[in-house]
Amino acid sequence: MLEDASAPAADRDIIAEAGEGEVKARSRGLAVCVVLVLLLLTGVAVAGFLFIKPKDGTVQGQCDATEVRISGKLPGRVMTLYVQEGQRVHAGDTLVRIHSSLADAKMEQALAAESAAGATQSRVDGGTRKEIIDAAYDVYQQAVAASGIALKTYERMENLAKEGVVSQQKRDEAKAAYEAAKAGESAAKSQWELAVAGAQKADKDAAAAMVRVARGGVREVGALLEDQFLIAPCDGEVSVIYPQESELVALGAPIMTIQKDDNWVVFNVRETELKNISKGKKVKVYIPALDRTEDMEVYYIRDMGSYADWQATKAGGDYDVRTFTVKARPKRPVQGMLPGMSAILVK
Repeated sequence: MLEDASAPAADRDIIAEAGEGEVKARSRGLAVCVVLVLLLLTGVAVAGFLFIKPKDGTVQGQCDATEVRISGKLPGRVMTLYVQEGQRVHAGDTLVRIHSSLADAKMEQALAAESAAGATQSRVDGGTRKEIIDAAYDVYQQAVAASGIALKTYERMENLAKEGVVSQQKRDEAKAAYEAAKAGESAAKSQWELAVAGAQKADKDAAAAMVRVARGGVREVGALLEDQFLIAPCDGEVSVIYPQESELVALGAPIMTIQKDDNWVVFNVRETELKNISKGKKVKVYIPALDRTEDMEVYYIRDMGSYADWQATKAGGDYDVRTFTVKARPKRPVQGMLPGMSAILVK
C-alpha cells in the first residue's frame, strides 16, 4: 500500500523536471533565433553600406538648357497657334496671333486725335482768314482818311486863328480832333498788322505740341498692335504652350517656351571636392541616358548660399562645408541631350 502511494509523487517530479527542461530548451532556441536575426540584419546593413552606397567622391548633376519665355504687350484672345509642342522653330518664325478689339478701338481714337490736332495746327499756322484781314484793312483806311480830314481842318483853323477870324478855342478843338483821329489811325493800323501776322509764336508752339502728343498716342497703340503676331526670337524647340486657341491672355503673360540648343550640365559640389575643379578647366561628364562621355569646360562656379551648407557636429574640430553650383558646357552640341538627364562628373 505504501509503494502504491509513493508512485504518483515520483511521476509528478519526473513530469515537472521534463517541463522545466522543455522551457529552457525553448528559451535557448528563441535566444539563438534572435541572435541570428540580429546578425542577418547587421550583414544586410553592412552589405548595403558597401555595395549599395555610391562610391565616395561621385558628383552627380543634371543636364539643362536655356529656355526663352514668349510673351507680348498686347492683352487679348489667342486666335491662331502656328506651332505645336516639340516643333523646331527658327528665329523670325511666326508663333501665334492675338486679337484685341480694345486695342483696335484705341487706335481709332488715337488716329482721330491726331487728325484733330493736325487740323488745329494747320489753322494756326495758316494765319487769320482773308476776310478778317480785308475788314481790318478797310477800318485802317477809314482811319487814315479821317485823320487826313482832321489834319486839314486843324491847319485851316490854325490859319484863321492867326488872322483873328476864329477864336483860339475853335483852333484848340480842331487840334484835339486831329490828334484823336491820328490815334485812331494808329490803332486801326495795329489791328490790321496783327491780322496779317496771324497767331503768336506761343500759339503755334502749343498747336505743334498737341500734334506731337497725338502722334505719340498713335505710336503707343501701334507698339501694342505689333504684338498681334509674336515672332520667334531664336532657334530652338517649342517645349511648352500654355494657353489654347480662343483663350484670353493678359499683358505680359507667357504664351509658350522655346528651348534653345545651348545645353550644359550643372552640379552641386561641396567645397571639399572643389580642389580639382576651376573655371576654364576641361572635365569629362558621363551621361547615363546616352551611355557616353562628353568633354566639357567649366564656365561657372558660384556659392549656393548658407541654406545649402553641410552642418558640422562641432566635434573633433569639424567645420561647416559650403556647397557650390558648378556649370560646364560641351565643346560641341550633344545630340539627344535633354534637360533633366542625369550627368556624372568623371574623375
